[in-house]
Amino acid sequence: MASTIPDPQPGTGTARETPHPQPPSGRAGRVEAHGIDHIPDHERHGRPRQLFSVWAAANVNYLSLVTGGALILMGLTLWQALAVIVTGNLFWLLTGLLSISGPAAGAPSEVITRAMYGVRGNRVNNAVVGWLISVCYFALNLAAAATAAFALVEMAGITANTGVKVAVVMVVAALTLAIGVYGHAMIMKLYLPITLALTAAFAVVAVGVFRHTDFSYVPAEPLTGTDLWAVLAAGVTLIASAPLSYTTSADFSRYLPRTTPARSVVGWTFLGGFLPGAAVCSLGALAATVVDMTDPQAGLRQLLPDWFGPLLLLALVLGTIAINALTAYSAGLALQAVGIRIRRSLSVLADGTAAVALTLYGLLASDFLDTVSNVLQLTVVLLGPALAVYATDIVLRRNRYDGPALMDETPGGPFWYTAGVNPAGALALAGGVTVSALCVNTLYTGPIARALGGVDLALPAGLVTAALLYALLTRGKFRAPTA
Repeated sequence: MASTIPDPQPGTGTARETPHPQPPSGRAGRVEAHGIDHIPDHERHGRPRQLFSVWAAANVNYLSLVTGGALILMGLTLWQALAVIVTGNLFWLLTGLLSISGPAAGAPSEVITRAMYGVRGNRVNNAVVGWLISVCYFALNLAAAATAAFALVEMAGITANTGVKVAVVMVVAALTLAIGVYGHAMIMKLYLPITLALTAAFAVVAVGVFRHTDFSYVPAEPLTGTDLWAVLAAGVTLIASAPLSYTTSADFSRYLPRTTPARSVVGWTFLGGFLPGAAVCSLGALAATVVDMTDPQAGLRQLLPDWFGPLLLLALVLGTIAINALTAYSAGLALQAVGIRIRRSLSVLADGTAAVALTLYGLLASDFLDTVSNVLQLTVVLLGPALAVYATDIVLRRNRYDGPALMDETPGGPFWYTAGVNPAGALALAGGVTVSALCVNTLYTGPIARALGGVDLALPAGLVTAALLYALLTRGKFRAPTA
């Protein structure tokens, strides 16, 4: 069995061994030794409720405020914006569904998807859907944290010139990457106190926002007809891009015991993403009814007591560090799954370097708000179909994955399929992406979107097409073993 296991673990060759409370490699103070290799039973630990704080900490962040406020800027009424926020955040159910494959396989999403695409096909999938998009999200979130940190520096009396901005980006990136390098146990340990701290901070924000919100807000020229539907569709896509970006949610559940109830994993993941995601996006929308949210920091400070300004900025930076540490962690695993033999800790640092470069470009050479909106909507073209294929495989396979078999990369292995590619997964993903691209209306307008008057149906069209194609192409033809 030839596996890409950059972080070898002595004595972990079998999947079922004598139970052990928690090995040294699973402690928060040590750099996680496991990479994309299989997690044996004796190293499985934790409870599904721990997933709540992981996802909650990642969703109390600056970017959620930006996207919530953007819905009002796009021309929606307050109640239309809130409906879009709830609808978009319901996609956390799919993130929760993907999470159940982690305990079943004892492997990260980047390896489990070999069952869908084959060993070689999955390397391409991880290079694009895994690594490239993760680095883009890392850069967007790092830019969001940096803008808050710039304001904090200005409050301290330091001019945020180019040199200072570069230094700030580097510091925030270093803090983020430190969590990603230490890995899973550190994330599990830190994210509950981070969640509590952020909840307290945003509770103060909520009080200030609610006191000033115009609950009857309607734009001067309300949208109607096709224009309204176009903005509603774009808004749902914008909000849904957050849960859809976590096609790697099994990365954070794979250490749970294989007997962990699937409904608990789905439920805690969903609640951890949905509740704070909907709440923080809603705060952005509510604030936008009375202040200009093209600059969320300046806008919110008008609604809050002066003493809270620095604390708000610290909370925005902390929340974005939390979400980016997860992104960096998964990007590191994706780089390994591409086939590069590098330790997970080093792969995280490599991802961070690429993201820092993109961040500096985004901050110093382009408009941040436009960049956020365009990138988040465009990535759905890839992420929607990829998530649909993954979710469909879990349902059809009844979440039965053989972790050790997924490690087999040899031509005779169960996931080699045809020349290393599973035609069903490749065709379903390609079909979903193609249809989604025809329906998109963001950086460009696809022919179907143009025919519909600008209504962007890329998200539902890509999801449904990819799921149906994969189900049809794999009907009765699963060649992978089940446990």
